[in-house]
Amino acid sequence: MNTRSPVLTDWLIGLGVEETSAVYLKLLILLLILFVISFISNLIVKKVLIRSIQSIIKKTKTLWDDVLEDNKFFSTLAHIVPAILLLLTTPYIFSDFADVIPFVLRLANAYIGIVLIIVVLSFLKTLKYYFENTELFRVKPLDSYFQLIRIGIYIFGSIVILSIILDKSPIYFFSALGAMTVVLLLIFKDTLLGFVASIQLSANNMIQIGDWVSLSKYDADGEVVEINLTTIKIENWDKAITTIPTYAFISESFKNWRGMSESGGRRIKRSLNIKTNSIKFCTTEMVERFKKIQLISQYIEEKSHEIEQYNKEKNIDKSKLINGRHLTNIGIFRVYSEAYVKNNPNINLNMTCMVRQLAPTENGLPLEIYTFSNNKEWVIYEGIISDMFDHLIASVPEFDLEIFQNPSGTDFKKMNQ
Repeated sequence: MNTRSPVLTDWLIGLGVEETSAVYLKLLILLLILFVISFISNLIVKKVLIRSIQSIIKKTKTLWDDVLEDNKFFSTLAHIVPAILLLLTTPYIFSDFADVIPFVLRLANAYIGIVLIIVVLSFLKTLKYYFENTELFRVKPLDSYFQLIRIGIYIFGSIVILSIILDKSPIYFFSALGAMTVVLLLIFKDTLLGFVASIQLSANNMIQIGDWVSLSKYDADGEVVEINLTTIKIENWDKAITTIPTYAFISESFKNWRGMSESGGRRIKRSLNIKTNSIKFCTTEMVERFKKIQLISQYIEEKSHEIEQYNKEKNIDKSKLINGRHLTNIGIFRVYSEAYVKNNPNINLNMTCMVRQLAPTENGLPLEIYTFSNNKEWVIYEGIISDMFDHLIASVPEFDLEIFQNPSGTDFKKMNQ
């Protein structure tokens, strides 16, 4: 097929333009006409076709097409139209420059390839949005997988576009890529480590979006807000963001509080340090006084009767309290504390609930409350603990006990006086 256009050239020569200049002027005129046609066609596609698609999308009930539109899927696809026009008209526009035609065709094809890459990436964003709103994949590290796919698309797309522009087979570039494997491994070391770590984290269900995690090494303590290919973002409780390499969650030790969140309660584990020299056997007067405490009155009645029977059977000399069995103020306070905790409506009694003594230290005898609150929300949880220990600390003097406290300046001042 003859692609030369002598009519326009002859017309320009007829106007008095030199033959050499006429060729270049014809090229300029044809390029201008192509630009105008491309502009008009692009305008028609965007103003008519794309708007028609948008109006149809708005009428549908599905969100899939809305997300496609938000990611500019259709408007990006419209950029192919001018490139197709260039492909169709290049043999005619550059008919006098045969050597230029292959290069222009390669540029047009490369441009179409770039547009298609952007369109595929836009579709991937939509696909990611769909999975993020699916119950099964909501807590999975989708960012990691989609980042890896995007990297693959960039590498593959770049090789294809280079092969089009340089007019070489893609195999040539892939073979060169194989020779650069060591260099690529060094460049993408963090990416590869992150990808492997993401697979392990996901396969073993070690971490999810929304988990509360703690990593002392990185001074991180908060909620996981993002998991991508190379990093995991944690929003600390002070609202600071800590970014940690993904593979650190495989190579380092971290604490995940998801078990607590999914259980029936949140653990309370706190001690009262009782001054050891305030611990003593209960006298008759003390026992009678403690019987008036409602939570433990029945316990003291039963225990006193049991001890009295034992001492009688063993013929114990009661002139010394150390002989035989006797109630102690720390033992009664421990029973009272346990009764008080179990009667608290904010405690989950289906989980472990106890009050125990720990080994004595230089700070006194630790009396530990070990239980679980039935409300796991942080603010409410702290309020439950505070209310509980407010009462217990205030109750200590009622049992002739004292809380251990290191002496302060005021104590030394009183001692000197």
